[in-house]
Amino acid sequence: MENTDTKAYEKLLNRLPLLKKEIAKVIVGQEEAVEEVLIALLAGGHCLLEGVPGLAKTLLVKTLSEAMDLQFKRIQFTPDLMPGDILGTEVLEEDHSTGRRFFQFNKGPIFSNMVLADEINRTPPKTQAALLEAMQEKIVTYGGKNYPLPKPFLIIATQNPIEQSGTYPLPEAQMDRFLLYIKLGYPSEQEELEVLERTTGTQHEEVQPIFDGEEIQNLQKLTRQIHIDQNLLSGINKLVRQSRPEESQVEAVNQYIDWGAGPRAGQALILCAKARALIQGRFSVIPQDVEKLIYPVMRHRLALHFRAEAEGIHSDKIISEILKASQIGK
Repeated sequence: MENTDTKAYEKLLNRLPLLKKEIAKVIVGQEEAVEEVLIALLAGGHCLLEGVPGLAKTLLVKTLSEAMDLQFKRIQFTPDLMPGDILGTEVLEEDHSTGRRFFQFNKGPIFSNMVLADEINRTPPKTQAALLEAMQEKIVTYGGKNYPLPKPFLIIATQNPIEQSGTYPLPEAQMDRFLLYIKLGYPSEQEELEVLERTTGTQHEEVQPIFDGEEIQNLQKLTRQIHIDQNLLSGINKLVRQSRPEESQVEAVNQYIDWGAGPRAGQALILCAKARALIQGRFSVIPQDVEKLIYPVMRHRLALHFRAEAEGIHSDKIISEILKASQIGK
């Protein structure tokens, strides 16, 4: 790691556990999902949250934004939503002192630090595509002009896995723009009981900001400085390449995958492993970081063919086989 302002970074790192505690005031359980969203933020990427209704996806994102003092906007995606509803539109204005008329760009809700794209698969491809440039380039182009988005910038999209009627599945190009694909499960019995107790009374927890936007950007810079061993780097490269049928020795890959993950998967896995190491208080990536994050990094980057669907084979099962064959850290 570069010899930067060590003391300043140490102060930031010492506050990371406080961030989790502050979030836990409101969010019961879901520690893995919370950590993965934080990893996406520190790695400078976006994430897709999938879970059935009622798992507090919106509350999770809102609480994260409050704990980091970031501007938050929620966009409810519907079949009639237009690109301008997200990005913004030009309106005709008049200068009252001169009478001159001109077009003024009014920024849309995407001009926020943290944007919740709720039920993104309910809007048509034209509107989904409006997010592509913003997600990748972190700018919005309108009328031939570029408008930079605020920093830090994170899109968290949600989708419901049980209702597919009237939805528009995200195209592969847009799925690949998401750094992580996070799946939310049901809470445990004890966690659900705690949720019921907390949410049906009069008590309301106030979330205090632990970081601000500038400090998050400093943590993002620090994330990239985390050390990763050359052997582990090579192992990640081989692991990603094992997901491609034309060069894989994994039987499940050759049986069930049409095409595997591209180089962006390797980049994502390395950056996310570095972010997890930082959150865990380490300045070096270990194999367990890779093993933990390969599922949310890879599950949306594998194209399964009809045989996998017919036999009930999911991407996580194939990723597990790839991980076994790669023997990362062995």
